[in-house]
Amino acid sequence: MVKHQQSTVIRNLLIALLLLVVVFVIGTLGYHLLGKPGHSWLDCFYMTFITISSIGFSEVVDVTQYKYGRLFTVFIGMSGISVLGYVLSTFTAFMLESELNVTWRRMKMLKKTAQLKNHYIVCGVGLVGRNVAHELEATGRPFVIVEGDMAVIQRYLDTHPEQLYVQGDATDNDVLLAAGIMQACGVFAVAHDDSTNLVISLSAKHLNPHLRVVARCHDVKNAEKTRRVGADEIVSPDYSGGLTLVSAMVRPNVMNFLDDMLKSNSKLRMEEIRISGRMTGKLLKVLYQENEDCMVLALQREGVWQFNPSPLQLLQESDLIMVMSTPQGRTRMEQLIQG
Repeated sequence: MVKHQQSTVIRNLLIALLLLVVVFVIGTLGYHLLGKPGHSWLDCFYMTFITISSIGFSEVVDVTQYKYGRLFTVFIGMSGISVLGYVLSTFTAFMLESELNVTWRRMKMLKKTAQLKNHYIVCGVGLVGRNVAHELEATGRPFVIVEGDMAVIQRYLDTHPEQLYVQGDATDNDVLLAAGIMQACGVFAVAHDDSTNLVISLSAKHLNPHLRVVARCHDVKNAEKTRRVGADEIVSPDYSGGLTLVSAMVRPNVMNFLDDMLKSNSKLRMEEIRISGRMTGKLLKVLYQENEDCMVLALQREGVWQFNPSPLQLLQESDLIMVMSTPQGRTRMEQLIQG
């Protein structure tokens, strides 16, 4: 699609230049006939130029003695100005769609990406990848998309023009480095092919062992292989979709609640937050007593869940709390925990 747009712009630019040449030829021939034999071809070309450009210099070729001389000048002026405007507009479009502009935008994109920290990398923006990106955007989490097909990226940019992206093969270490994997906190390996997701998981963990990798896996037989090479979590859309279908049948109200939560304008989500050492010994209620956008559902300590914990529960380092919160409420709680 991008190449088609560029070819259309180039064709329009060539047509505009051809029309401009035609106007100059007609103008030069016309003034040569009107001014003959006292003026050279250069004088006639110059007369055409100052007429089209509206410079306003004195007339080189005197056309006042001819009945239709001034009408010819008006025709050349109006035609030339119109064509010249068309040339400028198509030239501007050409510059915007040219490889020069694409290179400039790519450099600007890489500069912004290099400034990111604790962001996510979405490898593949197909049907699953687009939904992953949508959820990250809805919850206010920064991310970069990596996709080899520019047409696929462009379709996503049509609705998200400010999105950061890197065009390239996500299995290539250089592409992952360009996406800021050394500063990232997580990678989504959601390409169409299980083997590709396996290599992405391996490459990501090799470059940055500290980040979390979640991989998509169609065939559950490949799940263990992908986990062994570095994926922290394996998600099979087919398997999860089957469980969702059962839940929709036997637990319809629960499914309706979760669907409404994900689709609501409040962007309410269930989030997990790790307690830092500075909160040790403090009461649980300090995390949400002044945070109306957050509700604590459960607390995990040493692998054991405590549901609906007491507000007077004393916190310990590495406790994990499960909360229902908006992105703003989650941010305020994280800022309080981190100090």
